[in-house]
Amino acid sequence: MSYALALTNPGSDLDRYLSQVYSIPVLTREEELELTQEFFKTEDVQIAHKLVISHLRFVVHIAKSYAGYGLPLADIIQEGNLGLLKAVKKFDPEKGVRLVSFAVHWIKAEIHEFILKNWRIVKIATTKAQRKLFFNLRSKKKSTGWLTDKEARKIAEDLDVSYKEVMHMENRLNSTDTPFDLPSDEEDDEKAFSPSQYLEDHSFNPEHIAEKDNWEEVNHGALLKNIASLDKRSQDIIRARWLDDVKLTLNELAEKYSVSAERIRQIEATAFKKLKTSLVNI
Repeated sequence: MSYALALTNPGSDLDRYLSQVYSIPVLTREEELELTQEFFKTEDVQIAHKLVISHLRFVVHIAKSYAGYGLPLADIIQEGNLGLLKAVKKFDPEKGVRLVSFAVHWIKAEIHEFILKNWRIVKIATTKAQRKLFFNLRSKKKSTGWLTDKEARKIAEDLDVSYKEVMHMENRLNSTDTPFDLPSDEEDDEKAFSPSQYLEDHSFNPEHIAEKDNWEEVNHGALLKNIASLDKRSQDIIRARWLDDVKLTLNELAEKYSVSAERIRQIEATAFKKLKTSLVNI
């Protein structure tokens, strides 16, 4: 199995897999366009591998937003990787969008299908006490309706479990699974909810993450460039106060420059004002 294909399968060592994935650099827009255009023409497998491994970190971002269903994260990632492979194969670079924007829909589709096959909304009797309640609760009820408070306390005493456990199992037994996707002609759409509407945590949207990372990279570069335009004392104060690993206090810098702490604060404020003006004009 090639290195690229091996990376699409998290396997049993998830930490090692994540470390490898995050060590792979993200393609620039120009690099991505060149590779996707070449693959679109030639269908060269090696080019496809480069496109896949450079986008594996985005699959991880998406997979983490589905981690609340009790399913192994490695399995979710692997299913998302299958969606990424399909997206790379079907991507048309002439459409004018980034590969990640196109792939996100294929990645989510594979993950959704996996979750549907392996997850149930209501899990009943997962512990020994719950199994005991599950098999005895119905036989001890006097009616098919909800338990009364008196009935629940009597059953709790008979089965040697807590009142809270009895009511918890009663709620489970009277719950029903909701269809994953409600019909499109649902009469009251505003009141109709199904798991498809809250399955995903949108804070892990890879498009937003990619945009945010790119924006932070641009701003960071611009900040360093503008700091270099300050006088040496202002540069030193800004770096020592905010950028260095071991940061200095106003008093420490005041002692270094033989001025008051208030004077250091004034120099810092002036430097920030200059930086803010420069960054706004980018």
